[in-house]
Amino acid sequence: MAGEYERDMNYIKTRITADGRDGYPVEPGRYRLVVARACPWANRAVIVRRLLGLEPVLSMGIAGPTHDQRSWRFDLDPGGRDPVLGIERLQEAFLARFPDYAKGITVPAIVDIPSGQVVTNDFPQITLDLSGEWREHHRPGAPDLYPEDLRGEIDEIGDLVFRVNNGVYKTGFAGSQEAHEKAFTDLFEALDQLSDRLAGQRYLVGDTITEADVHLFPTLVRFDAVYHGHFKCNRHKITEMPVLRDYTRDLFQTPGFGDTIHFPQIKEHYYVVHRNLNPSGIVPAGPDLSDLLRPHGRDRLGGRPFGNGTPPGPPPESERVPGLV
Repeated sequence: MAGEYERDMNYIKTRITADGRDGYPVEPGRYRLVVARACPWANRAVIVRRLLGLEPVLSMGIAGPTHDQRSWRFDLDPGGRDPVLGIERLQEAFLARFPDYAKGITVPAIVDIPSGQVVTNDFPQITLDLSGEWREHHRPGAPDLYPEDLRGEIDEIGDLVFRVNNGVYKTGFAGSQEAHEKAFTDLFEALDQLSDRLAGQRYLVGDTITEADVHLFPTLVRFDAVYHGHFKCNRHKITEMPVLRDYTRDLFQTPGFGDTIHFPQIKEHYYVVHRNLNPSGIVPAGPDLSDLLRPHGRDRLGGRPFGNGTPPGPPPESERVPGLV
């Protein structure tokens, strides 16, 4: 369809594995996870790293909320350089491995610290490998986010979740009225289906938090702040959809989820970078996001957030984000 937005899903498929079959074995301290607080795809990796307690073995570099055509920049760090990798832009790590790299410079990305070269930016595989290949280094009490007996169902519901994750972009970046309306309809149909599913169960699959919830949360938590207005996803706000509102509140108040969300950086990214949608670059003062802190009532549905495990401890001081109040 003319004007339909298509996401480039062509990522670097190299994996970091326990057996090192791609040349990159799991090794504590060897790799750096590069993210941006603004990016929902990177947010998945930040959440999984927190839930599994991988902070001591996998350091995290945080790019600033804005970027240009070249790539994400480390402009939050002193001197504008990542203190571990010593680079100003993530692009430098991609070009160090692939001098003629012409695809997108995306987060999350994992960089091999000794060589300064990117290993992978394959966001769907990164979180699965943090759960599976890095298992030896999980904290005591880490949850199983991708249990074997539920993988088929997680993958199946993942297709519906992706319609939401990508649907906000298809709606916002549509280049024609027809493409926008098609994407808009598909997005809210998917949200309605997820709402119906969550009306009777606390989490998307089983009675514990899984990869499926990690995938959905970053989009829902950004929805009212940016997607509703900036991307014209305005049939309803999440706060106007009671089941999804309470589900989002529940996860936001769960350690490892809300404590990864930096709303000022999220809003700055979307409203400043997307000048084709917001030519003035003005970042709106609203909305009031304190609704996320209100009671959610989802515990009446039962469920065990971390299964037989325990919540993660507080984030490292250097990784803490501002609260809502």
